[in-house]
Amino acid sequence: MKLSELIPLIDATVLAGTDADPEIACGYTCDLLSWVMAHGAPGMAWVTVQTHLNVIAVAVLSEMACVILPESIDMEQESLDKARAEGMTVLRSPLPAYEICGRLYAQGVPAGA
Repeated sequence: MKLSELIPLIDATVLAGTDADPEIACGYTCDLLSWVMAHGAPGMAWVTVQTHLNVIAVAVLSEMACVILPESIDMEQESLDKARAEGMTVLRSPLPAYEICGRLYAQGVPAGA
């Protein structure tokens, strides 16, 4: 699945992004950053309620495809600015994390880690 296919699938709004349309290799949900650092992977779509700068750092370090904020959560402007500077896509979905992951899985996106 491409990022451009993921956006309508989860009714997402792009908060920060690039013109790139990476392949979503896997999906992951976790809010403990040290755990995500240990299990992050290139092409991952990461669902988290965390919104601070370190989220972007972990996503970039792991070469993830995107960060997804569930339940219409907003991200701090400083974090969004950093995401834009690093070329990291941040999406916001009105759906709960559980449903986002269910939709990804139903479309054949495997679980990460």
